Amino acid sequence: MTAPAPVTVSQGHPQRWLILGVICLAQLTVLLDNTILNVAIPSLTSELGAATSDIQWMINAYSLVQSGLLLTAGSAADRYGRKKMLAAGLVLFGVGSLVAGLADSTAQLIAARAGMGVGGALLMTTTLAVAMQIFAPEEQPRAIGIWAAVNSLGFATGPLLGGFMLNHFWWGAIFLINLPVAALALVAVVILVPESRNPCGDRPDLLGALLSTIGMASLVFAIISGPEHGWTSGRVLAPAAVAVGVLGAFAWWESRIPHPMLDMHFFRDRRFTGAVAGAVLITFGMGGSLFLLTQHMQFVLGYGPLEAGLRTAPLALMIVALNFTGVAAKWSARLGTPLSIGLGMAVMAAGLLSIATLTGHGYPGTLLGLVLIGAGAAVASPAMAHAIMSAIPPEKAGVGAGINGTVAEFGQGLGVAVLGAVLNSRFAAGISVAAVSLPGALAEAGSGAERARITDAFASGLESSQMVGAVAVLLGGVVAGVLLRRAERGGVA
Repeated sequence: MTAPAPVTVSQGHPQRWLILGVICLAQLTVLLDNTILNVAIPSLTSELGAATSDIQWMINAYSLVQSGLLLTAGSAADRYGRKKMLAAGLVLFGVGSLVAGLADSTAQLIAARAGMGVGGALLMTTTLAVAMQIFAPEEQPRAIGIWAAVNSLGFATGPLLGGFMLNHFWWGAIFLINLPVAALALVAVVILVPESRNPCGDRPDLLGALLSTIGMASLVFAIISGPEHGWTSGRVLAPAAVAVGVLGAFAWWESRIPHPMLDMHFFRDRRFTGAVAGAVLITFGMGGSLFLLTQHMQFVLGYGPLEAGLRTAPLALMIVALNFTGVAAKWSARLGTPLSIGLGMAVMAAGLLSIATLTGHGYPGTLLGLVLIGAGAAVASPAMAHAIMSAIPPEKAGVGAGINGTVAEFGQGLGVAVLGAVLNSRFAAGISVAAVSLPGALAEAGSGAERARITDAFASGLESSQMVGAVAVLLGGVVAGVLLRRAERGGVA
């Protein structure tokens, strides 16, 4: 089988910026769906009679399938064609959205969300891989910056769009709105996006794909279950043990076959390991901290979902502004990758510290923290994504994108779990009872003074968790910066 010639040339594809807009549109559909469902929980509870466990599976089915398949999807894109897999992802995501929007039972909605996760995994990997193929090396940092800005835009606008749709339509509209976007993106992909694949045509690594899918899905499930069921419960320890065993078997298998899905030699490159370490900790701090901050705004300050989304939007807007204007790419080019990542994550840590110490004094302190986090992420996140992708051969761009996505999913899930555990521990100690949710504690409060004591305890827990997030992000900047600097001076370890 003859493979299409790589489309990357010294000056890049002639329609590269238009193609970038197309793949960013495809990416946006996936990212909106990561957060849009959260605002529909009350409607789903009342109209479908969904229990708490049903709601959890509606949310988690999507993330479990998507995170478990990222490496496999990236490998499939490299082998069978990134354009084909991008189109397939849009079709699967569109069909899943249609079924979800018309579902009349919780089981149908959960199954549809799982199907959307398959399409989401294909889209998350192929969009970044295509961007790396169509841009010349000197333009790749700015292109990745725009791609990362769209990620942040989707994260921020999901709750806003969901709140708007629910104010005017029924809950199914939050899924059906994906259909025209996916259809438009599919037509544009077919017409504009060039095909590219690994010219070597490596044999499919079916066992590796199976092991990585089971291992990552088990790991994410354990992380998701920890805050609710307890970290020592069987529901957490069993999947965690499966994840450790299966991922260990995956690493052993990949190091011994001639055509591995994930070449374990990548981890000998300090540039690669530094960027991966930094990416885990940046998503750990930012994802976990923003998850808890949103709860604080709604449960303590009394904002609705739409208002809370608007008040956290400055973070995403800062990332969008700095990356779409090319300012972040210019800073990164002048500073160099190691210093860009280290400085960006230090600014992010300062933002988390601002939220931890100034949130109790009103919104201005939170706003300052969000702006700092956005500025730091605008510089550090694209630099780390570019470091990961550039450390991997161009023919493995799909696998590189899968690694980047897997790292982000893992870091964010771990951040929500660990920082949530820190908050819950401080909160439970502050109200002198066993761990209980804030809404439950407020519902049982018998007086205004007791409610104030409960919200103060929650605020104290939020401060501690944000401090932990700040330390993690700062540590990630130091580790990534040092390893990347050593890689520049001495190559691989």
